[in-house]
Amino acid sequence: MTNHRPHSPPAPKPDPRSAVVQNRRISRIPAFTPAELRVRRDGWTPLRQADFLGYLAETRCVKRAAERVGMSRESAYRLRRKPHAKSFAAVWDSILGAPGTPRPKVTLDGLFQRIRQGSYRPVMRSGKYVGTQKKPDNSALLAALSHLDRVAPVEADRGHGAEGHRKEKGPLL
Repeated sequence: MTNHRPHSPPAPKPDPRSAVVQNRRISRIPAFTPAELRVRRDGWTPLRQADFLGYLAETRCVKRAAERVGMSRESAYRLRRKPHAKSFAAVWDSILGAPGTPRPKVTLDGLFQRIRQGSYRPVMRSGKYVGTQKKPDNSALLAALSHLDRVAPVEADRGHGAEGHRKEKGPLL
């Protein structure tokens, strides 16, 4: 006789409000590309977006994180719903959601946005938000160049340069 167990359903994802998720210590927040918005001194600047995510990781509360950056909870949710805020929303989900939250699909438009804006990464120390790193997103530049190389038409005659001059073939060093 074989021992047959009925198929059990997959384990449900933990509720973001549960004690397991609330007590999970976040040591590293993924880098993100801020949403491109109209420039306003009192609006969601790239640094304010990064600060919000840092405080969100520290407090696990949207209202308190928004208050710490001088914005409202409602405006944070409005920003999250904007079409160019997918990277922002993905980091928000990774902070409050279950571990292993999938990242959004990378598109050429998204790569160009990352090239223009750079990437921002909130920095945590001992569970507290301490600041933000802003770096140029070189990986986005390389990925965009690779994509454009794949879609660019192939030259008919590779022996001619851009101006139609024959390329010199010198000795290899």
